Amino acid sequence: MIYLLIVLVVIIVALMFYNIVIYQRIQNYNNINQKITGLNVLQNFMDTIGEYTSVDEKIEKINEILIEKYSIKYSTIVMFDGAEYVIKASNVKEEHWEALRNLHNQEIFKDSISTATPKYVTVDNDTERLPYQTMEFGRAKSAMFFPLYIDNVYIGYWIIESGEAHAFDNMDTTILEVVKENIIAVYKTVSYQNTVENIARKDLFSELNSAEYLYGEGKQIIDKYTTSTVCMFKIINLEQINKEYSRETGNDIIKELSRYIRESISEEYIFVRYMGPKFAIVFSGIEIEAVIEFIKDLKNNIENIEIEETIQTPVKQKKVEPRYVSAKLNFVLTTYYKGTALESVTKKLEEYLDNADANESDINNI
Repeated sequence: MIYLLIVLVVIIVALMFYNIVIYQRIQNYNNINQKITGLNVLQNFMDTIGEYTSVDEKIEKINEILIEKYSIKYSTIVMFDGAEYVIKASNVKEEHWEALRNLHNQEIFKDSISTATPKYVTVDNDTERLPYQTMEFGRAKSAMFFPLYIDNVYIGYWIIESGEAHAFDNMDTTILEVVKENIIAVYKTVSYQNTVENIARKDLFSELNSAEYLYGEGKQIIDKYTTSTVCMFKIINLEQINKEYSRETGNDIIKELSRYIRESISEEYIFVRYMGPKFAIVFSGIEIEAVIEFIKDLKNNIENIEIEETIQTPVKQKKVEPRYVSAKLNFVLTTYYKGTALESVTKKLEEYLDNADANESDINNI
């Protein structure tokens, strides 16, 4: 009997030890699986940065990835743009957005923001409502709030919600913290692009977008195609015209040149005043060989346009016989490949034009 008890004890101890080993292996497997999922999500984030052109599209896609990979019911990313809180991405119905973009005013989340720590809220039964909800009972029963910081500067928050009470009781917050840091990393990466998109302006004389337009809204059009031709040209005699005739005459040259080119190219092509006497045209989805003849005709036609000198003549002074002047252009072209740095391409063209002979008036392919 004693031997039987000893055997049973040994078996029980062995089973306990086996269960502990199995549990540890399961935990290790889960940890590895979570790490793999985290790496896959991070890779998806990085792919999103390259594949989607506008900042808003990138943030929306990142939110979709979070919802899919972590089986989150609702996910909302809210950023402070310097003036107000803006919902950058959410799969919640718009009727609830006003409440979601004002969570920073809720007492329950103020401490979370000030201490940069996540906040978990939930209800215990269906008759209760989450503290920040003003008009809804059925949508969310639990939520986790994550304040977002870049270099110790508060920039907004990320909130995930579930329709079930206590849905995040056993959620591994370590994984969610990693996800939060990935959101911040991506937003930090695209913040420069966001700045560029917001500073694009219309040039007064040419009525063209400034160079910044190329790297924001313009790039969305350009990146619909695998390759495009980038053309930059310089009015090489603009400075001379300004000095020998007048700045007003130089401005008239710019206005007429811009008008002629705008009316000569497709809306799919991007035409901007790059800087000073330099302009850029991106022929979206077109190979260099296909635009060479067009550029030759364009150059010839523009250089044959004569602009009357603008003369400011006092009322009592005898009128002077007007003079006429034409622009002289120097062109350079290259190929842009989707996914590469467009600003590096335009910088290369700009450097070529700036370093070319002052009298060079040609069409070059680099």
